Amino acid sequence: MTALLIDFGSTYTKLRAVELDPPAVVASGQGPSTVTTNVMVGMDLALADLEKRMGSLPDFSCRLACSSAAGGLRMVTIGLVRELTAEAARQAALGAGARLVGTFAQHLTGDDVERIVELAPDILLLAGGTDGGNREVILHNAAVLATSPLDCAIIVAGNRAAAGDVEARLAKAGKPVLVTENVMPEFGELNIESARAAIRKVFIERIVHAKGIDRAASRLDAVLMPTPAAVMEAARLLAEGCDGLDGLGPLVLVDIGGATTDVHSIAAGAPTESGVIVQGLPEPYVKRTVEGDLGLRYNARSIVDAAGLESIAAEAGVTGKRVGDLVEQLTQNVEHLPGSKEEQATEVALARAAVRFAVKRHAGTIETVYTVTGPVTVQRGKDLRETGMIIGTGGPLVHAPNPAFILKGALADPTEPLSLRPRRPRLMLDRGYLLYAVGLLSTVDRAAAFTLARQQLQHISEEKADGPSAATS
Repeated sequence: MTALLIDFGSTYTKLRAVELDPPAVVASGQGPSTVTTNVMVGMDLALADLEKRMGSLPDFSCRLACSSAAGGLRMVTIGLVRELTAEAARQAALGAGARLVGTFAQHLTGDDVERIVELAPDILLLAGGTDGGNREVILHNAAVLATSPLDCAIIVAGNRAAAGDVEARLAKAGKPVLVTENVMPEFGELNIESARAAIRKVFIERIVHAKGIDRAASRLDAVLMPTPAAVMEAARLLAEGCDGLDGLGPLVLVDIGGATTDVHSIAAGAPTESGVIVQGLPEPYVKRTVEGDLGLRYNARSIVDAAGLESIAAEAGVTGKRVGDLVEQLTQNVEHLPGSKEEQATEVALARAAVRFAVKRHAGTIETVYTVTGPVTVQRGKDLRETGMIIGTGGPLVHAPNPAFILKGALADPTEPLSLRPRRPRLMLDRGYLLYAVGLLSTVDRAAAFTLARQQLQHISEEKADGPSAATS
């Protein structure tokens, strides 16, 4: 039994042929993504590449796909209070594999609606109010959206006492609408799994068609989820295990791309010290953040702005002017692959900085707050200091001469004692860029998917990791 696992990516359509018993990768193939024209052109080129590597194509037992093509799953979220229901909606969107392009709170204005239309979301998640709480804001926002030119699907995940009226108002205006459970049914309670499931349902039923991917329907069994969601499912499977197979425990996964750097954590993130008070919304056990300013191609300049030109130059061992020139080349030609030692060293330095800032933003913080009763230690976000493993994936890591050096950018730094980043994790690499395939395969055979993922992970902590030009051992 051989499964065909497909990722319709923004640049490439990637294929993995995987045997299920025993689990093993048979071959890989890829072709250019042609979703904006005819998805089958890129699909056929990728299949031809796969056939060339295999000799002939088998009768696949299942053919499953995910997609991040045509800009990925673009979402806008709207809530009542930015730090509460709007944040809960944001977590639901990111956890479903969406690319969050906008977050709004309180009463929508005419300018807000114009901005939402400009953002062109595939899905809008409308939240607001605890169950039985504030009704006025979500009803106002529904009325404003009903009269707008917005034509995307709207998922209602707010105050259930108002959900029926919101649905009726939007449906009467001809808006595609789906009601799900409140993302915050009670104050401070996070309930995002139902909204995540609704987002994926809309993705399968509507977005796959809207982006033209259903043209390949006759060659597939299903397009199951956005690619980031498949990667997240793989991370969760690795952490938890299945069917008597022990998982790896709490972990962090870092995915570096050309436009974003995604961080997933599968961990409770509870305080590791006694006497610490947690503030803010409860953190989801399965959490994803997307740093849209930390991509190694489209946003290389932003990485330099965040880290500082001289810092990148010093780490790469080249002059600041040369770094500036190389970054300009990257942003002008995003498909360029580093060739010279200077280019490779600069890319590694940029990747390490992207990892450092992305994981720092994902992890929580801890600080001492002085009150009238004395000092109190306060934690916001997840405490990841005792997380036992960091997994790296994505082209800049997979093809780097020294991925351990890049991943070590995620570790706790004594100069930043308030950041709750991992201290002493094992560093692992998804060397075969297989995690999206593992996530897809887990929907039909979790044990095979878990075994396959364990086989593909490479321990890289022992690699030489002294600097950007360090060679892989």
